Amino acid sequence: MADKKKKKLTPVQQEYQTLASHIEPKRPVAVNCLRAFLSGGLICVIGQAIEEMFVHWGGFSRQTAGGPTVAVLILISVILTSCGVYDKLAQWAGAGTAVPVTGFANSMSSSAIEHRSEGLVLGVGASMFQLAGSVIVFGVAAAFIIGVIHVIIDLV
Repeated sequence: MADKKKKKLTPVQQEYQTLASHIEPKRPVAVNCLRAFLSGGLICVIGQAIEEMFVHWGGFSRQTAGGPTVAVLILISVILTSCGVYDKLAQWAGAGTAVPVTGFANSMSSSAIEHRSEGLVLGVGASMFQLAGSVIVFGVAAAFIIGVIHVIIDLV
């Protein structure tokens, strides 16, 4: 805990924090990083395999196969989320399943599934975009900034 925050605590709270820090189990950082790397890499390998299938059997070019590949990955993520498999995988893998587009699809679909009893608009629609809203806003803002930088570089 930061020293500034510790100064605001009472002596009893400081003692409790010290005791809790000694009892708290240590996190296996190296193992967690390895799991995240392997699971994220596996998702990317599956995505690449799906893209190769679209190119070889679907008649897509390399440039046009990306869209359907992302759609299939999202569909797989939503199906695994609705079956309860993706959450168990995410508990084991950690950030490896949260970072790719499948993690975003999982967060949106699990929120929609959780609030479906509240109705389609106020339950599914509102709760699904509660999390997604911030991601979309930051994505649009980042895209705008990158676009402005690109225009400036092209002018120079």
